Amino acid sequence: MSTEGVIYRVAGPVVTATGISPKMYDVVHVGNEQLMGEVIKIVGEYSIIQVYEDTDGIKPGEPVTNTGRPLSVELGPGLLTSVYDGIQRPLPILREKMGDYIYRGVSAPGLDHSKKWEFVPTVKVGDLVSEGEVFGTVQEGPVVHKIMVPIGMKNAKVENIKSGHFTIDETVATIGGRDVPMIQYWPVRNPRPVAEKYQPDIPLVTGLRVLDTMFPLAKGGAAAIPGAFGTGKTVTQQSLAKYSDAEIVVYIGCGERGNEMTEVLTEFPELKDPRTGESLMKRTVLIANTSNMPVAAREASVYTGMTIAEYFRDMGYNVALMADSTSRWAEAMREISSRLEEMPGEEGYPAYLAGRLSEFYERAARAKALCGQDGSVSVIGAVSPPGGDLSEPVTQNTLRIVRVFWALDTKLRERRHFPTINWLTSYTMYDRQLQSWYKDNVAEDFPALKSWAMKTLQREAELQEVVQMVGSDSLPDEQKVTLEIAKMIREIFLQQNAYHPVDCYCPLARQYKMLTLIKKYSDLSDKALVSGAQVDKIVHLPVRTRFNQAKYEDNVDEELAGVEADMESQFAALGA
Repeated sequence: MSTEGVIYRVAGPVVTATGISPKMYDVVHVGNEQLMGEVIKIVGEYSIIQVYEDTDGIKPGEPVTNTGRPLSVELGPGLLTSVYDGIQRPLPILREKMGDYIYRGVSAPGLDHSKKWEFVPTVKVGDLVSEGEVFGTVQEGPVVHKIMVPIGMKNAKVENIKSGHFTIDETVATIGGRDVPMIQYWPVRNPRPVAEKYQPDIPLVTGLRVLDTMFPLAKGGAAAIPGAFGTGKTVTQQSLAKYSDAEIVVYIGCGERGNEMTEVLTEFPELKDPRTGESLMKRTVLIANTSNMPVAAREASVYTGMTIAEYFRDMGYNVALMADSTSRWAEAMREISSRLEEMPGEEGYPAYLAGRLSEFYERAARAKALCGQDGSVSVIGAVSPPGGDLSEPVTQNTLRIVRVFWALDTKLRERRHFPTINWLTSYTMYDRQLQSWYKDNVAEDFPALKSWAMKTLQREAELQEVVQMVGSDSLPDEQKVTLEIAKMIREIFLQQNAYHPVDCYCPLARQYKMLTLIKKYSDLSDKALVSGAQVDKIVHLPVRTRFNQAKYEDNVDEELAGVEADMESQFAALGA
């Protein structure tokens, strides 16, 4: 197989070469500066390459070298706290080499190959091990990094195993006649294997009331957050990263504006992990590929992030992967497709857009890993439709694949209602599968309570249309009370302050208590109406003010108990 060739044609990041006889998706080095690229199409003797860097100044006749290997990432100790670009080059290391601007052709390994880690074996000489089984551990900050038998080894005998401090390249064990270091390499476009996939019947608990109660995401599931600029996609994803019950966070800034990515890079190290009290970065991997970076690397960034997430899932961890945003990824595919002169689909996107989105989202799963433990990758993909148009192809194709839709609403943002998730247009398809978990772990009547709240909000939307035509004074008393109860659900329950030290996270037990109290207010209001109480007195009871404020108090659970006592006494005074 020939490994040396020359450039035949250059069209932006797409380069045509001859004379290298590669396989599909082989990594090649292009031009005198040895720019990294990937073979994406082969036509006879011509190899079409997408280059991950700027191709200005590259000309036909310059050399092209085929490595014979697909685009792969380095997996091992040192991943956590790292900040990478789309092809796993560590940005802090590149900055040390050349300052704030990355030059072309510069590369650095994804992991630190000189740092020594303390390896603790978990098997002994003579044991039989197979692919994916854990044979040792390394303490990486608050996370136990499990060193696994490489994929492809079956029932191999441990012939030698060491303990002590080693670099990731040094041999720590000899298994089946093969020297095994702590580092592994994995091609990013290939999903990592699992022993068994499970039904998505355990929720990813986020601490956000509108998500956990109204539109829950299952562990191993996929959700989409489409919304226009300024509706709070990034803040919502940061809240999910900080408070969801996932042990590992992988955040992919895919084609986002530089200032937004700067906020993420500066704020994540400052975020305090509520579990350990340390920096959230200690269990986070960040992939930063801003909009001014080459588009080809943006296309690769989501696969890089997904492979890293699957690697931690294979250790038995629950991983939350944030992709912000898949719209920019699709735009990169559109640009490369046009340079390949492929037949365009809707709005110029390639005809295979839906297939690529499916390949990405379907790698989300809760599964029994090869090591025997349960792990999951939950994917939350932000979508940035131009002008907030949810009918455009990326949003529509994403909605055909994912089972949770959190619709961010510009009108809610204008009303200062955060999170701006619209309760009338959002949905989840995991409701039925998660019902038994909520009944067993929260309360038997939790699903029924949620159903009542949703019906009340839908009834409010219907009544608002009547109010706009004839005014609220013409409504019967029962409907006036319904509007007030819906207002309580919106303002007390659904609204949540991501920056408030108490309200930013709400446990499921507290969510249940708050919703129970609103339902109790509704039931007592109905009784008061029957006994002849006036609507104005019912809806303006002093307890509502205390209820509104309770979620911000340090002793919030005690306050809610006080709200319940006040509610009973004040309604008793009305004769309810």
